[in-house]
Amino acid sequence: MLNRLRTRRDDLHLGLMLALTFSTGIVDAVGYLGLDKVFAGNMTGNVVILGMALAGADDLPWVGPLLALFAFMGGAVIGGRVLRPVKAGWTTRTTVIFAIVGAVLAVLAVVLFVLNGRPPQPWELVVTVFLAAAMGLQAATARHIAVKDVTTVVVTSTITGFAADSRLAGGKGQPWFRRAAAIVLIAAGAGVGALLLLLHIGWGVAAAALVTLLAALLGHIAAHTKHTPVEG
Repeated sequence: MLNRLRTRRDDLHLGLMLALTFSTGIVDAVGYLGLDKVFAGNMTGNVVILGMALAGADDLPWVGPLLALFAFMGGAVIGGRVLRPVKAGWTTRTTVIFAIVGAVLAVLAVVLFVLNGRPPQPWELVVTVFLAAAMGLQAATARHIAVKDVTTVVVTSTITGFAADSRLAGGKGQPWFRRAAAIVLIAAGAGVGALLLLLHIGWGVAAAALVTLLAALLGHIAAHTKHTPVEG
């Protein structure tokens, strides 16, 4: 019975991390298409953009990606510091951090609606910094929950495992569902984010905020629900 309950909770954590992977796709679409080619969650992309921009490539920004990189690291540092004293898995601190991430995204969505579109400088950079910091905080928290193959912010290692452990590579089995789901969902999130940008830049961030807040609520309820073994 206890193993069954543990498995159900693990499945819930997987589902919630996949939902956050979807929301990260939305946020990255908003950052890249709506905030001058900046990734808020995919720091590999920012590092590559920085390298090309510093080499003199035309029409590539460097201030936004650089600020996003440091903001993401700052958010991850805060998440690591807050969660280090507690055990791995979903705790009250986990809920609070995800709620903060959702709240930051919600506030940014309101700001974008008030500004009525893509914010002018320097506000565009301010929005970028807070988006990236929120994603860094989310990534550190997801790392603490430790759902295998689902970091919520990148899928490069997931794609590598998916290919390297496949039957084409001589593999005999792998957690294909979670790997495939993470890859598909971050792409789907990016697609949804791009579509929402056609309406208003604020809608994408608002959608990501809603997903994050729902994930925090569901995770908290599951973590604090007492399961009583069934007799008989």
